[in-house]
Amino acid sequence: MDDGLSIGAVAQRTGVGEGTLRMWEQRYGFPRPERTETGARRYSEADVERILQVARERDGGLALKAAIARAQRPAGRDVSVFACLRRSLADLPPQRLTKRSLAAISYAIEDESFAAAEQPIILGAFQQERFYRHVERRWHELARTARIAVVLADFPHARSRPTYPLEVPLDADAPLRREWALVCDSPGYAACLAAWEIPEQQQAPDGERVFEALWTVEPELVRAGARVLMGTAIASEPALLGNAATVLDDVPPARTDTARQLASLTNRMIGYLARAEEPAPSS
Repeated sequence: MDDGLSIGAVAQRTGVGEGTLRMWEQRYGFPRPERTETGARRYSEADVERILQVARERDGGLALKAAIARAQRPAGRDVSVFACLRRSLADLPPQRLTKRSLAAISYAIEDESFAAAEQPIILGAFQQERFYRHVERRWHELARTARIAVVLADFPHARSRPTYPLEVPLDADAPLRREWALVCDSPGYAACLAAWEIPEQQQAPDGERVFEALWTVEPELVRAGARVLMGTAIASEPALLGNAATVLDDVPPARTDTARQLASLTNRMIGYLARAEEPAPSS
């Protein structure tokens, strides 16, 4: 191909030197120019825009690796963790679970985080503030050793407190207002749970809330869920969380024995689910 811009033309337009562009391509696979029959690089206008974006991010103090990762992301942004997992797990039907069962699975994931994760990224969507307050003490413990902890709900305003999760309000029409989501993402442990609440007329006969749920320990899918929650939090409170965008780029995805992790997590889930099914003590 003869169309496109030469590396010299791109360097002149972006202010990024030819040697730097070659180094980025060699080390980070960015940018990815087309090649002519003679091997000369040819860049598109979209390449130029992404290079300019990286240059701006670098001028703002962002690490090069994180700036490149940000520039390579798709323009669109998922706003539903459940939808994100549903696309990737199309062959796995969601499970209908009551609130008690969903809480049991959440506790199991959190317990594994306590036991196996080092400085994890902990993210949660709670729909309503009162649901979060019910487990706030537990999340305080999770946040104490986390790299970052963020919770989203219908909070009246954002709040940041030492050793507590950052509280981020959700707009009334935000898709996450219908979801129950939990993400623990760290190099040593990863898990993601996502569920959407079934409309009231389809609830359990006893009136208990019912959800359709999916969960996974696959590192790539966990990271995708983390990006949905973090992206929503940043969009809601950029002043509070502007620098948090780099956290997911700086932390490598989990590299663990997935089968062993799955077995350990499943054992915890079974224990919690068994207790959830026990009848409440009579008064």
